[in-house]
Amino acid sequence: MSDHRTVFTFADPAAVHGWRAIDDRIMGGCSLSRAEFIEGGGLRFRGVVSFDNGGGFASIRSPEAAYDLAGFTGLRLRVHGDGKHYKLGLRTDRFFDDISYQAGFFTESAEWLEVALPFADFIPTHHGQRLTSAAPLDPAKIQSFGLFIAERQAGSFQLEVAWIRTY
Repeated sequence: MSDHRTVFTFADPAAVHGWRAIDDRIMGGCSLSRAEFIEGGGLRFRGVVSFDNGGGFASIRSPEAAYDLAGFTGLRLRVHGDGKHYKLGLRTDRFFDDISYQAGFFTESAEWLEVALPFADFIPTHHGQRLTSAAPLDPAKIQSFGLFIAERQAGSFQLEVAWIRTY
C-alpha cells in the first residue's frame, strides 16, 4: 500500500460539485455557507455564522461514497484560513442525522498550512454533543466528509482547501 492516498484534489469544478451546505437553518437559525470552486484548483468554504434564532454553525458536506481508508493513520489537509477554528467531520453511514466523527484544527490568517488529523483524534458527536458510548471511528467505513465552523465564532468566515490526503 502507498504511504498516502489523495482523497480530494479539487482540481476542477466537478470536484466541488455535490458538496452541499448544511447550516443551522435546518433548525431555524440564520447562518449561511456555500462551497465554491477556486480557479486554479481548490474548494472554498465561506459564509456567515449568526447566533440569531438559536443558530451558530455552518457546514458543508461531500457527496456520499465508500471511501475505505483502512490501513492509514489519518488525514492531512492543505488549508488557507482566516485565523478561525474549523472541524473536519467524517460520517460512517449514509443517514443524514447520525454520528459525525470530528477533529478540530486552527488556521492562520492568510497563511497556507498543512494540518494532520490522526484518525484516533476524531471524536464521535451528534448535533455537536460528544458521545461517550459510540464506537471509535473506523476509517474503512467512511461515507462522507464535512467542514464545520461553530463554537461561538459569529461573523464571516472563509476556508480554502487545496487537497485532502491520507497518511
